[in-house]
Amino acid sequence: MALLLTGCATMPPLSRPVQPEAVPFAMNGRISVKHNGARDSAGLRWTHQDTSDEILLLTPLGQTAARIYRDDAHATLDNGDKHYSDTDVESLMQQVLGWRLQLDHLHHWVLGLTVPGDEMLERDTLGRLTVLRQDGWEVRYMAYSGDKADSLPVRMKLSRANLELILLIDECEWNPK
Repeated sequence: MALLLTGCATMPPLSRPVQPEAVPFAMNGRISVKHNGARDSAGLRWTHQDTSDEILLLTPLGQTAARIYRDDAHATLDNGDKHYSDTDVESLMQQVLGWRLQLDHLHHWVLGLTVPGDEMLERDTLGRLTVLRQDGWEVRYMAYSGDKADSLPVRMKLSRANLELILLIDECEWNPK
């Protein structure tokens, strides 16, 4: 079974800055979710700061369908006219969406990095991750932005139990305002 998202984005090759895990970023792309046999897809705008994340899930026309926000103290999810809050973003996503995404790890994974700790990984000849298994997740790096060792992933497949996500990254900005 394969989920396929297609699209065309012309962009210069994305590369990692020095110490990328400490650099805030804003990322635009698309996400496809398969959970318990149901599929859905959305546009994605993700702004990651040192102590906070904001994720906008967008309709095909670019309107905000849902907003997920978390910081050190709380998490909120706005879905249309409904507002939800919790102290933990993963629990909140599970409660409202029926699935959870590990944001504390994801900001490393989208940069082609591992989270320190137990992991099993495979690398290509340039030293870039091709498969990462960490904390119950399998992350497959399906495409990179270029042919250099510091190129960023642009297509990833994340899976865990009955959840599969395809993430396509169209553009990334370092140190957004």
